[in-house]
Amino acid sequence: MGMKRLAPYLGVIVAIVFTVSAVAVANSVTIRLTPVPNTPVASSTLSVRPNLDAPPIPLPSSELAANTESASPAQATSTAKKVSPAPVSAVAPTPAPIPTQPQPSAGNAAALDATALALREALVNIICYAPAGGVLRSLSGSGVIIDTKGIILTNAHIAQNFLLADRGVSCSIRAGSPAVKRYEAALIFISSAWLNANASVLTQSAPSGTGEYDFALLAITKSATVTPLPAQFPFLPLAETPSPPGTPVVIGSYGAQFLESSQIQSSLFPTVVFGSVKNVFTFGKNTIDVLALGGSAAAQQGSSGGGIADARGMLVGTITTSTIEGATDTRSLDAITASYIRAQYANETGSALDALLAKPTAAATADFAPQMPTLESVITAHLP
Repeated sequence: MGMKRLAPYLGVIVAIVFTVSAVAVANSVTIRLTPVPNTPVASSTLSVRPNLDAPPIPLPSSELAANTESASPAQATSTAKKVSPAPVSAVAPTPAPIPTQPQPSAGNAAALDATALALREALVNIICYAPAGGVLRSLSGSGVIIDTKGIILTNAHIAQNFLLADRGVSCSIRAGSPAVKRYEAALIFISSAWLNANASVLTQSAPSGTGEYDFALLAITKSATVTPLPAQFPFLPLAETPSPPGTPVVIGSYGAQFLESSQIQSSLFPTVVFGSVKNVFTFGKNTIDVLALGGSAAAQQGSSGGGIADARGMLVGTITTSTIEGATDTRSLDAITASYIRAQYANETGSALDALLAKPTAAATADFAPQMPTLESVITAHLP
């Protein structure tokens, strides 16, 4: 297990165009097989189930530094990787122990099917609109609800836009098939370590990084429709232990790389596929911090903040980075682990993540609000 390689952010930059183009969209599980920009995109209910009896598939060490594709601004939604001043070049693999504990129900196909349904219900699309003609760009990303009160886990490179309301950026939460606006949300945590290490990302044409520190938490604060907020939101609990190579998983996101901006606004469907953990990496010495998931339909822009769940119905990781060129099944999709997120949150705040999740959302929002001007200044200092 070694340090994760540098790779592009997976956010999708959205040109704000409100004419709706025709697109064939049949179901909520969308499989994109090859990138065909600027052409109609078909959808399918195809779900690729892993061979549950197959042995773990290690990622050859020769590939560790190979897949470092660059992303254009229009490709910046779903994977975030660390930029200066933190090191961004690939480093030699670092040995680390791999857990040997059994994965409950890991070979149970019915359990994976149930997890896929639960992940789809907990999945959200985060869309942020920036003023036209400015340096800031509108974008679309993903997130997963991890608590019944409506707490969303996503990437810092997506959630940083919630700090830019003074710059005219507005963000909302969408859900469903297709995604429609349902909720408003507010920041209750964003990694200050990520902001300080990536303060200039908003002005970069091809941002990339390693995924380190790239997480944030949002609280749903009100309904964006006439329907009131539910008493309990569908959610997936955040796992406490990492998943070893070979673990079957379900991957879910609102991937949008092959859609026109008008289609993202009106015809964006969830992408939910089956896969497995191909390899694991560390940012330290003896922890599993990154899951390498290989290629799949989820390896596309817009998937940043999407979820990785196991047969226990636990969220074991959040998508941060991917290569973004070539057929999706040949790409390399990565996610930071839930255990890394828990540990890093404790490192930054001095308290357990579960303590934050236990708070009423109004209290969590109010407690975080005084920090926002300082955090905002970290990134706006690099804006014209």
